Amino acid sequence: MSDPRTETARDLFREGFSCSQAVFAAFAPGLGLERTQALRLAQPFGGGMAHLGLTCGAVTGAFLVIGLAHGRTRADDDAAKAKTYQLCQAFAARFAAEHGALGCTELLGHDLRTPEGVAAAKAAGAFESRCNRYVDRAVTLLIELLEG
Repeated sequence: MSDPRTETARDLFREGFSCSQAVFAAFAPGLGLERTQALRLAQPFGGGMAHLGLTCGAVTGAFLVIGLAHGRTRADDDAAKAKTYQLCQAFAARFAAEHGALGCTELLGHDLRTPEGVAAAKAAGAFESRCNRYVDRAVTLLIELLEG
């Protein structure tokens, strides 16, 4: 049986939310942040950060989850800072090893910086065929890293 956060992330992505929003909002309520706030906060990170084709939204959503779970709240909390960076680096290494990249453009094979690139990605079914996998895997990796 899959974790309910996986189903939540899948549902959010199918509704039209970005990969970042889907991943972050699936975890945020359990970490004390309301879903609406999580969706707003993660919005700019979709499409490889504002459709710049940079870091995949599933990855940035995961980083937001890690930060919400372990980020420091005092400037002198070096242990929390170190743990947050360590978990983000571990997540990134595993995601890249499995998928070959962290960048949205590389993962999708389309440049989302232009309307033509977005249209080409849609026409190729890249969001449905690839992003669903990235969202699912991001949730699974987060569960393994945070709870495993």
